[in-house]
Formats: sequence, structure tokens, C-alpha cells
Amino acid sequence: MTQYATNDQLAQMPVDQFYQQMGSSPAGLPTTEADQRLTTDGPNTIQQGKRTSNFKAFIKNFTSLMAILLWVSGIIAILAGMLELGIAIWAVNVINGVFSFWQEHAAKKATDALKELLPTYTTVVRDGKTVQINANDLVPGDVFNIQTGNRISADARIVQCESLQVDESALSGESQLVSKQVAYHKGSGKYDEANLVYAGTIAAQGNAVAVAIQTGMKTEFGQIAALTEGEKKVASPLEIELNRLTREISVIGMLIGVAFFIAAILVVHTPVAKAFIFALGMIVAFIPEGLLPTVTLSLANGVQGMSKHHALVKELNSVETLGETTVICSDKTGTLTQNQMTIEHIWLPGQQYDVTGEGYENNGQIKRGNQPVAFGQNADLDLLLRASFLDNDTQVEAPKDAQHGPKIMGSPTEAALQILVAKAGMKTHEIQSTNPRVKEFGFDSNRKRMSTVNQATDGTKTLYTKGALDGILALCDTILVQGRVRPMTDQDKTQIEQANQAFATQGLRSLAVAYRSVTDSEDLNQTADQLEHHLTFIGLTVMSDPPRPEVYEAVKRCHTADIRIIMVTGDGPTTAKSVAVKIGINGENVRIITGDELAQMSDSDLETAVKGDVLFARVAPEQKYRIVKANKANGEIVASTGDGVNDAPALKQADIGIAMGQTGTDVAKEAADMILTDDNFASIVAAIQEGRTVYADIQKFLLYILNSNVPEAVPSILYLFSGGLIPLPLTVMQILTVDLGTDMMPALGLGSEKSEPGIMDQPPRPRNAHLLNRRIILKAFAWYGLISSVISTAAYFLVNYRYGGWPHQALASSGSVYLQATTMTLAAIVFCQIAMAENCRTKLVSVFKIGLFSNHRINFGIIFEVCLLALIIYVPILQGIFNTTGLTTLDWVVLATIPIPVFLVEELRKFMVRRHLSREGKSPAAVK
Repeated sequence: MTQYATNDQLAQMPVDQFYQQMGSSPAGLPTTEADQRLTTDGPNTIQQGKRTSNFKAFIKNFTSLMAILLWVSGIIAILAGMLELGIAIWAVNVINGVFSFWQEHAAKKATDALKELLPTYTTVVRDGKTVQINANDLVPGDVFNIQTGNRISADARIVQCESLQVDESALSGESQLVSKQVAYHKGSGKYDEANLVYAGTIAAQGNAVAVAIQTGMKTEFGQIAALTEGEKKVASPLEIELNRLTREISVIGMLIGVAFFIAAILVVHTPVAKAFIFALGMIVAFIPEGLLPTVTLSLANGVQGMSKHHALVKELNSVETLGETTVICSDKTGTLTQNQMTIEHIWLPGQQYDVTGEGYENNGQIKRGNQPVAFGQNADLDLLLRASFLDNDTQVEAPKDAQHGPKIMGSPTEAALQILVAKAGMKTHEIQSTNPRVKEFGFDSNRKRMSTVNQATDGTKTLYTKGALDGILALCDTILVQGRVRPMTDQDKTQIEQANQAFATQGLRSLAVAYRSVTDSEDLNQTADQLEHHLTFIGLTVMSDPPRPEVYEAVKRCHTADIRIIMVTGDGPTTAKSVAVKIGINGENVRIITGDELAQMSDSDLETAVKGDVLFARVAPEQKYRIVKANKANGEIVASTGDGVNDAPALKQADIGIAMGQTGTDVAKEAADMILTDDNFASIVAAIQEGRTVYADIQKFLLYILNSNVPEAVPSILYLFSGGLIPLPLTVMQILTVDLGTDMMPALGLGSEKSEPGIMDQPPRPRNAHLLNRRIILKAFAWYGLISSVISTAAYFLVNYRYGGWPHQALASSGSVYLQATTMTLAAIVFCQIAMAENCRTKLVSVFKIGLFSNHRINFGIIFEVCLLALIIYVPILQGIFNTTGLTTLDWVVLATIPIPVFLVEELRKFMVRRHLSREGKSPAAVK
């Protein structure tokens, strides 16, 4: 590959030496040389990494640990003579796998979008002739044209330039346009060299001729792509936890199965074949076949809930990951703020005006105190407004509808000035027509100002200048004070600088405005420096990118939920701190780390720094990546926002990458796990609540299905420990009926339960916390399970007692009484589960508070399980399969009363716990 000097070295060389170094000339490369370089350096494309085929992506949904366990469960059920249930288990697995694949199929890798971002054709000079070539064929040394609206094809040095301004936000993260020129000047940021342009950025204004110095994967764009491609996406916390849970349940099920197998042979002397089938049935019974469908449903519900809050999730597991988030690394512009420059104040010597109305809307006013002021009421203000409008190249088109904002064609800063004059009621068409522009000096990053000469209808010409205060003030020798122009004194300059500094400490940006009359004898073909002199200072327009109104409450909710926010921005330290303190992210003593400081920090120092009250300003792309990585090294679950190409590696490195839907590049969107359609930080917080709800719902499901395992196991324990004197009160087929039949629909209903009150008043769950924890096990086995076991076992003995079989004589092991007793046991478990479904809906909050019948899926599930139970009991063919028989009217009356006391006893327990916590000053939401 051809070796050249570094970009910075090339940028500083004299033009002749630069051409010589690149082996090129103003006439461009010879075609033969270009072809040779294309062979040597390769095409100007972003290389794609190894791709996963759709087939492999499809198969992976059926090869997870839980999926494999379900395949084995189906085989076990078939071997146990239960063909229908085996097929049902497989069907559940197939449906879940297909649904998961469909949800994730739309996601593409970041480099697909990178390739699409490069333009198809580029106009170059070869053999002294201007030709159009495919952008893929561009090589280092090619001389090519840049025009307004072009996306730049390569990293290049400018050799000719006319008012070129480039949108580098996709790389730098900063929304301000960057002025370019032929002369070298090193700016403050990584991409701020005045005579260099970069692949993937956009020419917003002007045109230029440039020489390519890097193409393809060697461009800054390509290097970021390589970093993104090399960053592998690790398994989500939920995937890891589900695999761990599956292993635990598998081991428990196997141990129980082996224990029952040995006990059946040694204690009851059951034949080996029969004992084996009995043990297999118990293993299948302890496997939560509904776990995957319930998790998928919970995640899908979370996806739907997030979409209502303007958050689109690409992978289901990302939903729950959001709920675990402990740190949010957030951009400032457009996420915390509105990404709309807004004039807030006008400062004139001896006068200050406030401007109402935010963003690119003209529904505000200019006020002095409480008194509105319009154009035509104050001569000094009128002159500043006139200069702001005439010395302006930006156009603002009205929005097409309520869903879309105004269309800005040009600089956001100039757009704010255009809106300002609209708020003042200036008749812009009349001013424009009576003061046509006769000369323009575009904004220059060295001069830091822009000037125009406009000629009035009476022939008088006026030079209007706006820009950074330091540059403007140095050119002013007079000042406009209350309608009178007088010489500027040192005291005037001090007063102006103090006012500017006061605004800067508030995070506001000032733009100075000045003017002078141009005589007829002056040559307008002079340079800007020759014409911009002896100016009269008018005043300052003071602007900001205001915070989103809803971000204040969102930040408070994060603090309440013990979620830290770290601002990572390309803006300067003063502005960053002002916004962070204003909206409550940081305190006044926040540590500000700039990109230059960060570059000198070791990884260990950075890991220590991100634990404190800190924000980052003027960061480079790889530095944002380091910040995310440092937080993860500290054990944090990190969500990171981004919108530019430079953000892709950080988005991919984060546990949950969040791209901006409105301003984000395709690269960022493809690298991210979630896309915000409104670019709003508040939407992230709403999505976090949905994520926490998903995790809570999965735990509710586990509590529900595990508690039924106890009354299913107790009958077998009674059978074994009685030495067979107590016949099996519940057969294996009846156990599986509960697991795969009656329990399934209410369990799925729990997967769609809404957020419990107070869910955002507790900290994120610890990284080492597990879905199946001690609280759930104790509540499932020692409380819910115990209640159901007592009731169902009592039902079994009650039927035997009613027909004289107990305690007067041995319990029947066959016949009508035995069938009725086992049927009653099964039915009692089902009706206990009706109450348990309601009990599991909340942790400690009363179900009456959230609405007893508010979850329609649970209501449907309860109706479904009662109907299914009735079919199993009364349909002759099903009676033979499930060993059931019809029940009496009295039996149904008893069954119907079971859920009421079971539900009320749990409500009483929740009430007592709440009262106890209240006495101790604790919130029920804080209970794990």
C-alpha cells in the first residue's frame, strides 16, 4: 500500500511540496497512475466483516440452552407415552424461535450503512480533464471537486476554496458548521484543521477543489468502521441469566427425577420400567416449559411499550438490559437539549432585552422588562435586527405539519437570527428588496466573522458584520449608544467584555454585531481585511441550545432510581457544565475532563474518574469508546447515546447502545440496540421503566409456575413415604396438565403485567442478582406452594372420606372413587392457581390498588384454565387420557370457594408487611 506523510504533515506543507509528496499535480493523476494506485491501495470502500447467514441466525434461536432443554423434554414426554404433550412442548419451542428470529431479522451490521453513506460518483481531474468516476475508484492523489450538498468521498486537503462550510457532526459530534480554507490552521478539535476535509462529512455551503490523501479503510471514517466491526457484541445480561437459570432448574429436575426413581424402586418396589417413566414425568414436570414464551412475550410487550415512548428496540433482550442500566453516557446536543439554537437575550450598551419562545418557532416576543418591543420602536434595536437579517445566508422554511419542525437550510446560528427578526415583526421581504446585497465575505474560521455590503434604494452602502466578540471588538473604534455614535472607550470595552463573560458563565453564546457606512469611492473588490475596519459596535445577540422541557423530570427520575448520568459532549467545558448543572445532572463542583486531559489519562485513572461527579467535554470518537469501556470495567451496566459515525464503536461497546432517530447517521442506528424516534433523553428513562417491568414480570412468572410444583410433588412424596399405602393422588399426566395446560395462559398473562407503583423508586438490581432468588424460592415453596399443597391434599382425602374409604379402610388405588379423588386433587390445584395468578401480580402493593380485573390476559387465562379443566373432566376421550371423572355439584361449590381465602390471606400478609415497613420508614418498592 502506498505510504504518505501523516494528515497533519500533509496539511502544513506548501502546496507545491504537497503535490510532489502525493505524486500529483493540479492537472490530476494520469489515468495509468490512478489505475496502478487503485490496484495497490485498493478500492475506496468500507470493507465488510464476516457475515452470519440468515440460516445460522434462524437456527441460533433453537439452540439456546433452554431451547435444547425443551427439545429433550419433548422427547422425554414421548418416551413416557405422552405423544400429545411431547408435540405440544416442541410446538412451543418452534413458535418462540420463529417469533424471536422475526423480531431480530431487520437488524443489519454497521458497515452496511457505512458503505451506503459514500456517494456513488465523484468529479475528478485526470490527465488534465474533468471526468466523473465511481467513488469506489477514487485514489490518493486524485484531484476532485466539492460542491454544496456533496458528501465528501475521501480524506483530502483543500487546494482551492470558496466559502466552504462542512457539516462534520457525523465525525466530531458537534452541530456547528466548520469553515474551510486553503491555508493551514489547527483548530481546537480533532477534525478542525482548516484545510482538511474528511470522508463521510457533508459540504453544507460553498465549493472547493481538494486532493485525496486517504481512501477506503485508511480514512478516519474507515478506521472507525474497523473499530466498530472489531467490537463483538457480548451476550446480554438476560441471556446470561436465563442460561444460568436453565442450568439450575435442569440440575434440580434431574436430581428430583433420580431421587424419585430410586425411592420408587427401593421403597415402593415399583418395577424399573414403571419407575423410570414415573421419574421422567417428574423431570418434565419441573422444567418450566412456559419460560421461553413468557420471556419472549414480556420482551415483546416491552418493545410495544417502548415504541409508545418513541423508542424502537432492535433486539428483544435489549429491553430487559435497559432495566438494569446503572449509568447513562449521554450526548448533550439534541438529546438533553433541543438541538435548536435560540436567541435568549439582546444586549445593547445601556439596554438589555429578553426574547421569549424556544427553538425554531416565531411565536415569541422581544421584551424589555415586561413590555413587548417590536421592530420600529427602537432605533438601536432595529439596526441590530436589520444587520442580523441582511448579514445572513440561511433560510428557514415553515414546517409542513405539526409532526415536523421547520426546514433549516444553512447554519443553526443564523437560523436563530432569522427567527429573532420574525419574532420582532420585521417585514423581511421589504427589507431584502430595498437593501440588496452587493458583496459578501463568508464566515471564516480564522476571522471568526461574516460580512456583507448592502445597498439601499438611495444608493448608500452599509457593511454589516457579525461574529465572535474578540474579533469584532478589535475592529470597532466607535459605539452606538441610545441612537448616538461616539468614540469607544476602554470603559466601553470592559463593560462589553464583562457582559459577554457573564453570559458565558451561564452557558450562553454571544454573537457580536457591528456596522459602518461604505463610501462610493471604496473599491468593493478589496479583501475582507481591507474593508472590515472602523466599525461601530451595535450589540450582542445571546443564544443557547435550550434543554428539553421534559429532561428536568427525567433526570430527577434517574437520580431517584439510582442511575448515574455522565454527559459526554463535543461542546466546550463552560457550555457543558452550564447545561449539566442547570438540568440537575451534576453539581457546581463537578469535575470537567476535556478530550486533551482524557488523552493523557491511563485506563485505571479513567476508571476511577468515572465513579465520581464528572462530565466530559471536547471528546474525540475513540475517547467516548474509552469512557463506556471504563464504566463497564467498574461493573456498571452502561447505556450510551450517539448519532454520528464516530459514536458507532461506543454504541456497540455499551450494554445498550441508543441511537438518535432524527439526527442519527445510518451507521449509528445500525450499531445501536435501540433507536429514539424523538432523540429525547426522557424517552430513555421511560424505556428503562419498561425494562424494569419486564424483569419484574419474568420473576412473577417464575413465582407462579414454581409454586404449583409443590402441590404436584407432595402427592408423589406421600405415595413414596407411605410405601404405596397412599395411592398417587395425582398422576403424571395430571401433573403435566397443570404445567403445559392450565398454568400456561395465566402465566403468560403475568408476562404482560404493567409497571408496579414505585418501580422507579428503587436502584437497579445488582449485577450478581438472579432471576431465581431466595425470596422467590421461599415464597413459591414455603408459602404459596404450602398453601396449595394443604388444600389439594385435603381435597384428595375429603373425597375418600366422603365415600367411606378413609380413615376406616385402605384408600382405593383404582375405580370410580380413586378417579374422583385424583380429579378433585387436580381441580383443587387449578383453583388455587387462580388465586395465585392474582397474588403474583404485585410484590407488596395491594392487587386492589392496581385493579383486580385490570390484566385482561390473566382474566382470559383464568377462564381458559377452568374451561380446559372442564373438558378434561367431562369429555370421555380426555377422561381416559388424563385419568379423570365427573365431579358433583358440591365439589364445584367447594372448588369455587378456594380462590377467595387464598387470595385474601396473601392480601393480609402484604398489608402487614407494608405496615411494618411504614413504621420503619421504608418504602415497599425498596424490597427486593
